[in-house]
Amino acid sequence: MTIFRGTFIDTPENPFNGGNLRVDSDTGLLVQDGLIVARGPFLEIRSAHPAEQIVDLTDGVVLPGFVDTHVHFPQIRAVGGLGLPLLEWLDRYALPEEARMADVSYATGVANEFVRGLAAAGTTSALVFGAHYSDAVDALFNAASGVGLRITSGLVLSDRLLRPELLTTPVRAYAESLALANRWHNVGRNRYAVTPRFSLSCTDDLLATCRELMDAIPGALFTSHVNENEAEIASVADLFGGADYVTTYDRHGLVDRRTVLAHNVHPTDVELKVLATSGATVAHCPTSNAALGSGLFPLSRHLQYGVRVALGSDVGAGTGFSLLKEGLQAYFCQQLLADQGRPLTAAHLLYLSTAAGAEALDLPHVGHLSVGQHFDAQLLRPADGSPLAVGLTHAEDTEEALARIFTLGTPADVQAVWINGTLLHP
Repeated sequence: MTIFRGTFIDTPENPFNGGNLRVDSDTGLLVQDGLIVARGPFLEIRSAHPAEQIVDLTDGVVLPGFVDTHVHFPQIRAVGGLGLPLLEWLDRYALPEEARMADVSYATGVANEFVRGLAAAGTTSALVFGAHYSDAVDALFNAASGVGLRITSGLVLSDRLLRPELLTTPVRAYAESLALANRWHNVGRNRYAVTPRFSLSCTDDLLATCRELMDAIPGALFTSHVNENEAEIASVADLFGGADYVTTYDRHGLVDRRTVLAHNVHPTDVELKVLATSGATVAHCPTSNAALGSGLFPLSRHLQYGVRVALGSDVGAGTGFSLLKEGLQAYFCQQLLADQGRPLTAAHLLYLSTAAGAEALDLPHVGHLSVGQHFDAQLLRPADGSPLAVGLTHAEDTEEALARIFTLGTPADVQAVWINGTLLHP
């Protein structure tokens, strides 16, 4: 067993529903086989377990590991492609990179960069859009296993409108997806997600195949995109006889508790009601929405209907792996919406980055640092004299300190990351 000593900040209770930020200074967390088995004042924990090893983290702040609910593994080298809306950006920047994943050696290099980037940003769990090629998805799962991340991912499926080399057929999609799931689903920390790219690039036959895959892979998640860009939404309606975007998935039984749909910047009230009733989650990707000019996310409407929301970095339209940056951009977005926005505190931002994502990904034992949880955590310790270090020194209270972490923090401030109590070496 190991005693971790430090200041721990987390959100075990949803602050959107009245939960408070939990802050414990000079606290001890006793970890056995990766699980937190006791938590309390350090001196009490030490007195009860005098022979156990101590890891002293008192020179920083410990947060739960971040949970990223939407990020694209093939697009890390496309980050920074600015100046275009979604569909043009895909054609110019993202899809050429997606096509390069046919080269296994290239895909392997990207996969290694990707998982190291996630870990360095304090992300310990992620729902990852895989690649259109099975060998590239294998490379991702292999790389994630080597680092130790909790990754849920799968083969990306499309059968129309994209460049030809990215297209599949329903028969091939089923066979290749099931083979990948048989190799990786629930193996180590890996899980499988059925992943049609978006309805725009999927026929009804392919979406029906996705339902068959969900039935064939117990515990698999379902993820795709929805209502990101107004031109995209209009095209989807044309292709599906005027149906709204959520219905294109829901009529195939693909919207339920295991569903995570990215963006949802322009939902109808009917769609929000379906998402709420089904228990699906929306992955809010604020830097991507801003970079592509997709719009301002209507968080208040989602909350009013009871739709679950978590954060995603959406690399490569997103501007980096750090959920600190995404949290800050989410705050900006709600400020810009003025009386239509939902004012956010630092507690909200931490919750959206951690426990909300864990709930979305059906990871009940991560997301906060309570007894019975896995010790998935990160130590933030800014360099002496840095703006964040100065800000933390002069913060009036921990809420203000956490706000400054979200405002000024970067992956450079993440000094250590643990998953299941094991220190990562990305």
